[in-house]
Amino acid sequence: MAFPAQVPTSRTFDPGAFPVKVFRAENGKEVRILQGSTRTDLKLSLTYANVTDAQAQAFLNHYDDSQGTLKRFSLGNKVDNGFEGSDGKSFFGNTDAGVRYRYEQAPQFTQVRPGITTVTVNLIGVL
Repeated sequence: MAFPAQVPTSRTFDPGAFPVKVFRAENGKEVRILQGSTRTDLKLSLTYANVTDAQAQAFLNHYDDSQGTLKRFSLGNKVDNGFEGSDGKSFFGNTDAGVRYRYEQAPQFTQVRPGITTVTVNLIGVL
């Protein structure tokens, strides 16, 4: 099952960091070694405000199909809608390098009123 094709109302993105191993000597000197050429631990939080309960159910169904936090998946282009880098590529991770996402936790649901829900999805970018 594909990630729900809805445009989020807000996004929070943490671009992660390059994997660096730090070695510190007793005298305070340190050596840093870069252990990869791609950022890791990308985090993406998506909020879908005031969606119908049926639309909210699609996120729970996708979470179940992904077996919770186990399986990785690609995001649809609706998530990037309006957010492209200067090179025209996805703002939310280097998909050319194989970045995909998995759930950090189960989607969070807040009922606004009967039939209307706000959904928050927290994802982690992985290679």
